[in-house]
Amino acid sequence: MVTDFRLKVFRVAAERLSFTRAAEELFISQPAVTKHINELERQLGVPLFVRRSNSVFLTTEGEVLLGYARRILALYADLNDALGDENGEPVGMLHVGASTTIAQYLLPAVLPHFKKRFSQVGVTLTDGNTRQIERMVADERLDFGLIEGIARDPQLHYEPFMEDELVLVTAANNRSITQEEIGVSELAKLPLVIRETGSGTLEVVERALVAQGIPMRSLSVEMQLGSTESIKHYLYGSEAVAFVSIHAVLEELRHNMLRVIDIRDFSVTRNFSFVSRHGHNSRLSNRFKQFCEEKWRNFPGGRSRLSGKEKR
Repeated sequence: MVTDFRLKVFRVAAERLSFTRAAEELFISQPAVTKHINELERQLGVPLFVRRSNSVFLTTEGEVLLGYARRILALYADLNDALGDENGEPVGMLHVGASTTIAQYLLPAVLPHFKKRFSQVGVTLTDGNTRQIERMVADERLDFGLIEGIARDPQLHYEPFMEDELVLVTAANNRSITQEEIGVSELAKLPLVIRETGSGTLEVVERALVAQGIPMRSLSVEMQLGSTESIKHYLYGSEAVAFVSIHAVLEELRHNMLRVIDIRDFSVTRNFSFVSRHGHNSRLSNRFKQFCEEKWRNFPGGRSRLSGKEKR
């Protein structure tokens, strides 16, 4: 695989603004990171970082080099992809980002199969909420992302690949809510747990409720949490309800830990999408996307695949 490891070390350290985090991500020692940066500064004849006791910052020259480093390393990735295609086996490194639901509940089932099929391709996975992943793609810190929610950035290209349903759930043993079905107006009476600002889940739920004439401020928001896992664990010890992806609660529904509360004449659906910069889809990225789509084509995630008992 053709690359410039010293330049890669610089890019990671510059993006993380931490030699320690760069060392952890690249599986090398911190002194090795410092050595590569020092050699690069000597070669270029300019300082790239301002070093302080507990932090580092990019100099003006460092900012300039970071832009070039991203483009040069992207060209290396394209070269490796092209050479790999010629020999029948793709090689290279993919930097992928995914919003929380996808990173936790969809990708883990795919990545081992991808690695077996494409052994010469390395993948790093960064998770965050939708806005964070979009920002990292736009800043060229990721090759592409997989996000939930609504396309909003004209700099980016969105490709929907799966429809998701958000369902209202509560703890299976929550005796304060005995109904299996409620009207949408009754939501205002229930204690609600929601995701953090910037979450694709929160954005989609808010838009669906506003379309029904129900602003978020009219709801009884009891808690705002930064991940679906945190929300599920909160529900187990409370009488609250929450909207979550059906993909995130399949096991909990089957094991009678959570139950779905249906809402009459109301549903919340959204697309999961690949997101990339316009004109920046490498063949290697496309291989990964195609592989995921093939694996997810018959993915067991819709509520139609659950029996009535499992829904409750």
